Amino acid sequence: MAFLGFQIDDALAEKFAALAATDGGKSALMRRLVERAVGHGRAPAHATIATSASRKVTIRLSESELHLLATFAAQRGMNRTQWVASLVRARLGFPVQQTPDERQALRAVARELNRIGGNINQIAHAANLNRLIGQSVRIEAEAIQEASARIEAALAELRGALRRNADYWQGRG
Repeated sequence: MAFLGFQIDDALAEKFAALAATDGGKSALMRRLVERAVGHGRAPAHATIATSASRKVTIRLSESELHLLATFAAQRGMNRTQWVASLVRARLGFPVQQTPDERQALRAVARELNRIGGNINQIAHAANLNRLIGQSVRIEAEAIQEASARIEAALAELRGALRRNADYWQGRG
Protein backbone atom coordinates (compact mmCIF):
# COMPACT_ATOMS: atom_id res chain seq x y z
CA MET A 1 0.00 0.00 0.00
CA ALA A 2 1.35 3.43 -0.93
CA PHE A 3 2.07 6.16 1.64
CA LEU A 4 0.90 9.73 1.12
CA GLY A 5 2.35 12.39 3.42
CA PHE A 6 2.29 16.17 3.61
CA GLN A 7 2.85 19.00 6.04
CA ILE A 8 0.29 21.52 7.26
CA ASP A 9 0.14 24.29 9.84
CA ASP A 10 0.01 23.04 13.47
CA ALA A 11 -3.31 24.76 14.20
CA LEU A 12 -4.91 23.22 11.11
CA ALA A 13 -3.46 19.82 12.02
CA GLU A 14 -4.97 20.08 15.50
CA LYS A 15 -8.39 20.95 14.06
CA PHE A 16 -8.16 18.04 11.62
CA ALA A 17 -7.16 15.65 14.43
CA ALA A 18 -10.17 16.78 16.48
CA LEU A 19 -12.50 16.23 13.54
CA ALA A 20 -10.91 12.89 12.68
CA ALA A 21 -11.22 11.68 16.28
CA THR A 22 -14.97 11.52 15.73
CA ASP A 23 -14.66 9.90 12.31
CA GLY A 24 -12.39 6.87 12.68
CA GLY A 25 -9.04 8.61 13.09
CA LYS A 26 -6.79 10.71 10.87
CA SER A 27 -5.69 7.92 8.54
CA ALA A 28 -9.21 6.62 7.99
CA LEU A 29 -10.56 10.11 7.32
CA MET A 30 -7.71 10.91 4.91
CA ARG A 31 -8.32 7.64 3.01
CA ARG A 32 -12.02 8.50 2.61
CA LEU A 33 -11.20 12.04 1.47
CA VAL A 34 -8.73 10.77 -1.14
CA GLU A 35 -11.18 8.09 -2.33
CA ARG A 36 -13.89 10.75 -2.67
CA ALA A 37 -11.51 13.12 -4.49
CA VAL A 38 -10.42 10.64 -7.15
CA GLY A 39 -13.82 8.99 -7.50
CA HIS A 40 -12.58 5.42 -7.74
CA GLY A 41 -10.56 2.82 -5.90
CA ARG A 42 -11.85 0.47 -3.29
CA ALA A 43 -15.10 1.47 -1.69
CA PRO A 44 -15.08 2.61 1.92
CA ALA A 45 -15.90 -0.09 4.46
CA HIS A 46 -19.07 1.85 5.30
CA ALA A 47 -20.72 5.08 4.38
CA THR A 48 -19.64 8.18 6.25
CA ILE A 49 -21.97 9.77 8.75
CA ALA A 50 -24.08 12.37 7.00
CA THR A 51 -23.26 15.88 8.11
CA SER A 52 -26.14 17.55 6.29
CA ALA A 53 -29.34 16.04 4.89
CA SER A 54 -30.49 13.55 7.49
CA ARG A 55 -33.78 11.69 7.61
CA LYS A 56 -36.19 11.44 10.48
CA VAL A 57 -36.91 8.08 12.11
CA THR A 58 -39.78 7.79 14.54
CA ILE A 59 -39.95 5.23 17.35
CA ARG A 60 -42.58 4.71 19.99
CA LEU A 61 -41.62 4.23 23.62
CA SER A 62 -43.56 4.00 26.86
CA GLU A 63 -43.34 6.79 29.41
CA SER A 64 -40.99 4.73 31.58
CA GLU A 65 -38.78 3.96 28.57
CA LEU A 66 -38.71 7.66 27.62
CA HIS A 67 -37.73 8.56 31.17
CA LEU A 68 -34.94 5.96 31.16
CA LEU A 69 -33.80 7.17 27.73
CA ALA A 70 -33.69 10.77 28.96
CA THR A 71 -31.69 9.66 32.01
CA PHE A 72 -29.12 7.76 29.93
CA ALA A 73 -28.85 10.66 27.48
CA ALA A 74 -28.35 13.19 30.28
CA GLN A 75 -25.62 11.02 31.82
CA ARG A 76 -23.73 11.29 28.51
CA GLY A 77 -24.39 15.03 28.16
CA MET A 78 -26.73 14.46 25.22
CA ASN A 79 -30.37 14.93 24.42
CA ARG A 80 -32.55 11.92 23.60
CA THR A 81 -32.18 12.28 19.83
CA GLN A 82 -28.40 12.57 20.01
CA TRP A 83 -28.16 9.51 22.26
CA VAL A 84 -30.40 7.32 20.08
CA ALA A 85 -28.62 8.44 16.89
CA SER A 86 -25.23 7.74 18.49
CA LEU A 87 -26.35 4.30 19.63
CA VAL A 88 -27.66 3.41 16.18
CA ARG A 89 -24.49 4.70 14.48
CA ALA A 90 -22.28 2.74 16.86
CA ARG A 91 -24.24 -0.46 16.28
CA LEU A 92 -24.10 0.08 12.50
CA GLY A 93 -20.31 0.15 12.67
CA PHE A 94 -19.69 3.87 12.30
CA PRO A 95 -16.82 5.47 14.19
CA VAL A 96 -17.16 5.61 17.93
CA GLN A 97 -19.57 8.29 19.09
CA GLN A 98 -18.31 10.88 21.54
CA THR A 99 -19.91 13.27 23.97
CA PRO A 100 -18.82 16.92 24.04
CA ASP A 101 -16.82 16.20 27.23
CA GLU A 102 -15.04 13.29 25.55
CA ARG A 103 -14.21 15.41 22.50
CA GLN A 104 -12.83 18.11 24.82
CA ALA A 105 -10.70 15.53 26.66
CA LEU A 106 -9.39 14.12 23.36
CA ARG A 107 -8.50 17.62 22.18
CA ALA A 108 -6.62 18.20 25.46
CA VAL A 109 -4.63 15.00 24.95
CA ALA A 110 -3.90 15.98 21.34
CA ARG A 111 -2.69 19.43 22.48
CA GLU A 112 -0.45 17.85 25.13
CA LEU A 113 1.05 15.42 22.60
CA ASN A 114 1.61 18.31 20.17
CA ARG A 115 3.43 20.29 22.88
CA ILE A 116 5.60 17.28 23.69
CA GLY A 117 6.32 16.79 20.00
CA GLY A 118 7.37 20.44 19.79
CA ASN A 119 9.73 19.97 22.73
CA ILE A 120 11.26 16.89 21.14
CA ASN A 121 11.72 18.79 17.87
CA GLN A 122 13.53 21.57 19.77
CA ILE A 123 15.84 18.99 21.38
CA ALA A 124 16.59 17.43 17.97
CA HIS A 125 17.18 20.87 16.42
CA ALA A 126 19.60 21.86 19.20
CA ALA A 127 21.45 18.54 18.87
CA ASN A 128 21.77 18.99 15.10
CA LEU A 129 23.06 22.56 15.51
CA ASN A 130 25.68 21.43 18.02
CA ARG A 131 26.86 18.70 15.65
CA LEU A 132 27.12 21.20 12.78
CA ILE A 133 29.37 23.53 14.74
CA GLY A 134 31.48 20.66 16.04
CA GLN A 135 30.32 20.65 19.63
CA SER A 136 29.43 17.49 21.44
CA VAL A 137 25.76 16.78 21.83
CA ARG A 138 24.62 16.66 25.44
CA ILE A 139 21.04 15.67 25.90
CA GLU A 140 19.70 15.49 29.40
CA ALA A 141 18.43 11.97 30.08
CA GLU A 142 16.08 13.42 32.68
CA ALA A 143 14.37 15.63 30.06
CA ILE A 144 13.91 12.67 27.74
CA GLN A 145 12.55 10.52 30.57
CA GLU A 146 10.14 13.29 31.56
CA ALA A 147 8.90 13.66 27.98
CA SER A 148 8.57 9.90 27.65
CA ALA A 149 6.57 9.69 30.89
CA ARG A 150 4.27 12.51 29.75
CA ILE A 151 3.73 10.78 26.41
CA GLU A 152 2.94 7.46 28.10
CA ALA A 153 0.51 9.16 30.50
CA ALA A 154 -1.26 10.98 27.68
CA LEU A 155 -1.47 7.82 25.59
CA ALA A 156 -2.79 5.83 28.56
CA GLU A 157 -5.43 8.50 29.12
CA LEU A 158 -6.34 8.43 25.46
CA ARG A 159 -6.54 4.61 25.30
CA GLY A 160 -8.67 4.55 28.44
CA ALA A 161 -11.09 7.17 27.15
CA LEU A 162 -11.46 5.42 23.80
CA ARG A 163 -11.92 2.02 25.47
CA ARG A 164 -14.57 3.34 27.89
CA ASN A 165 -16.38 5.04 25.03
CA ALA A 166 -16.36 1.96 22.78
CA ASP A 167 -17.44 -0.24 25.70
CA TYR A 168 -20.35 2.08 26.43
CA TRP A 169 -21.69 2.19 22.88
CA GLN A 170 -21.21 -1.54 22.39
CA GLY A 171 -23.20 -2.23 25.56
CA ARG A 172 -20.22 -3.44 27.59
CA GLY A 173 -20.07 -0.59 30.07
